[in-house]
Parts: sequence; C-alpha cells; structure tokens
Amino acid sequence: MFKNEYQGGAFVEIFSAQGKNPGAKWKILGSPSVIWKEFDKEVKSFVFVLEGSSQTNKIQLPKENKQILGLIQRFLVLQIYIPLGQDFSTELLITDLRNIKRRLYFSTVHKELSSTPLHAKIPLFMIKRKIWCNLCIDLVAFTSEIFKGAVFQSLDGIIVSANCKLRKIFTLKCKPQDTADKDDEPTDIIPRSCQLTTDVPQVTQLLNMTKLCQTEIKFGGHPLSSAESDQFINRGTGSMRSGKNQDVCHIAFGSKVLGPPPLSGRRNNMRMFSEAILQEITEMNIKQQLSSPLCPNREQRH
Repeated sequence: MFKNEYQGGAFVEIFSAQGKNPGAKWKILGSPSVIWKEFDKEVKSFVFVLEGSSQTNKIQLPKENKQILGLIQRFLVLQIYIPLGQDFSTELLITDLRNIKRRLYFSTVHKELSSTPLHAKIPLFMIKRKIWCNLCIDLVAFTSEIFKGAVFQSLDGIIVSANCKLRKIFTLKCKPQDTADKDDEPTDIIPRSCQLTTDVPQVTQLLNMTKLCQTEIKFGGHPLSSAESDQFINRGTGSMRSGKNQDVCHIAFGSKVLGPPPLSGRRNNMRMFSEAILQEITEMNIKQQLSSPLCPNREQRH
C-alpha cells in the first residue's frame, strides 16, 4: 500500500479518523455497537472508538491478507486514549532483511515478555491511561533485541484492538521526545499536522526494550540488567509452546497465531514470577547475614 510511495519525509500518515469513511481501507472485526466513529469534544475532532473484548473487536490494515503496507520508517505512533481498567492490544506484522515475517503482539493482558523465533508477546503494563497518548513504538529496537540477529526492513500489517479511542496512526523517521519519562537523547517533535491541540492533556511515550525493562517489572527489587532481560525473555519462551492451560490461538493477518493466555495460565505465570522474586530476596538476605559482623561463626555456615 505504501511501498511505492515517498517515505523520505518526517512522517507517513497511515490512518486518520477524519473524513467521510476513514475505515474504508480497514478490515473491521466487530459490530457497529462496539466499533464506531464519533466526534470527541475534548480533542475537537473525530475518533474511532473500540470497546468490548480485545480478542474479537479490532481493526486490521491492510484489509486483504495478501496485501502489505511496506512502511519503512523506524517509529510507529498510535495516537490513542486508553481507559482505566480495560485491556488494550495491538499487533504488528514486520518483515526483516531476510524477508522473514514476524509478529509483535503488544497487550495489557501479558504479564511477562515471551517469544518464539517468529512471534513475541510484549506486556503493556507501563502504558499511560486516561490521557491522550502518542504511543511511539521503536520497530528497529524490538526486532533486533527480541529476534536476535534480525534487522527490521518494513512494517507490513497493523491490528488495533479494543479498548481505546484512536485518532491517528503514523510513522516517524526520527524519535520524538518522550514526555512520559526523562529523555536526554536528541529528539524530534510530533509533526504539526498530527499534533493534538495544546489545551488537550497529552503525553508522548516511547516504547522500546530499554523502557520496558526500566519501568514496573523488577527482579529481586531492582530494575533488570541486560543479562536479566535475556533471562526474562527466555523464561517466557518455553511457556509458549507447551501446557494444556497455556496460550489460546487467534487469527491475525489470515494466520493462526498464539494469543494471550487464559486466566489460569496467567495465574501460573505470576506464581512462577513471584517464586523467582522470593528466591532472589531469600538469597540476598542470606548473603547480608553472612557478611554482617553481628553474625557469629560465619565460617561454620558456609
């Protein structure tokens, strides 16, 4: 769809809720009662609203599975509003330089990062809610760090699922400033034609592996190091392939792929994660006791 279009500028607009029929090029999965277009008084423009189950209510671009987007810019931005207490998911089909197609499945349902050679489930526990957010996804970073050795070539498919309000989707050539976190690296601004008005409460949030590991997920009470990040990824990898109560399947871009785990599987993952934290804390306490000058007979305890 965009392969033969010019993409050397600052941005490429993929979707806008404005116009007569903005969803014409999208495959809409869900009834008009759960996916509709409305005028949002806060942002003073039209938005797409997706409600209900994130498993069944979604929009997909391109509409036909044989088509590809062919988007080559590094950053994908979803201009969205996510309510409190509701799940949200987005799935991206990417192609690497060896023409291997891989899927990045971002969801608030996921509690840990897990991957296979062709598919990754990425948690969105850090996503900003109840505020308009320019959610900026670093496609190059996720491709290379999750699928070791892979080099991003193009973004070829997008699925956006409930629950959210969606105003625009676009790609950026340069990284925007992350207003949700301290960001000292050189940044660009959101293009004027894609900006929300200044009186609308808003945030720009950059999402990459570094940000993912620095936020809420802790390992023994401290942020993950790069080695622990690999351990974090690998721990989830095996759980995607086996177990009666593991992942359900869903259809994405015409293929059956692994979806978010059912409730019993998520509880099991959280139990394993809690046990790992408990073990780490126990080992730290033992080390502190052995090194303390108040601990008698230290040699005898080894």
